[in-house]
Amino acid sequence: MATHRSYDDSCGMAHALDLVGERWSLLVVRELMLGPQRFTDLKDALPGISRNVLTDRLSELAESGILMRTQLAPPAASKVYELTEWGYELEPIIKAIGRWGARSPQHRPDLHLSVSSAVLSLRTNFDAGASGGVDASYGLVLDQDHFAIWISDQELDIQRGDPDSPSATLTTDPMTLAGMLYGGLPLTDAERGGQVTIDGNRAAVRRLVGLFTLPEKAAVPA
Repeated sequence: MATHRSYDDSCGMAHALDLVGERWSLLVVRELMLGPQRFTDLKDALPGISRNVLTDRLSELAESGILMRTQLAPPAASKVYELTEWGYELEPIIKAIGRWGARSPQHRPDLHLSVSSAVLSLRTNFDAGASGGVDASYGLVLDQDHFAIWISDQELDIQRGDPDSPSATLTTDPMTLAGMLYGGLPLTDAERGGQVTIDGNRAAVRRLVGLFTLPEKAAVPA
């Protein structure tokens, strides 16, 4: 493994931090949670990381068995990074940390939001109790990336690709999506400003937007 400091502690949590506790490591994992990505895809999604640091983190995560480097089949034939089966087990941990972090009074929702982060927030903040009676599929296009959303029996599933015969397709960017879901940005205002386009049933989209809720802020001493 690439050299970095270890906690030298037999606790499983300490070892987990040895594996993914380096700066940027867990964010690299987050970006791969929706499927394989090229090096350039990862660099674009994490604008604050240098190429050298990204190279180091990918090497460390590969040596740890959390991700692997593979090559897509023709015609793409691109070299990509993807999580191993064990690496994908980090999803509930990433979601729990994200929901915990969103409770911080210092959380800055105005900062950069990647496509993967926005989609994982949907998986994290889905309000199953509010989805009673919803049985529908939706298309979601975020910065040219296509996703299919299915909601049925108070459960949500999101995968890359386009759904068959969706109730509606929503095209926008991650920051606008977050603004509508969590920041009180009205759907009509986003449409009027050209930040969102809707193809299909607008009522279905309004219902969709109301199915995601951030946790309450933590109470901290004044």
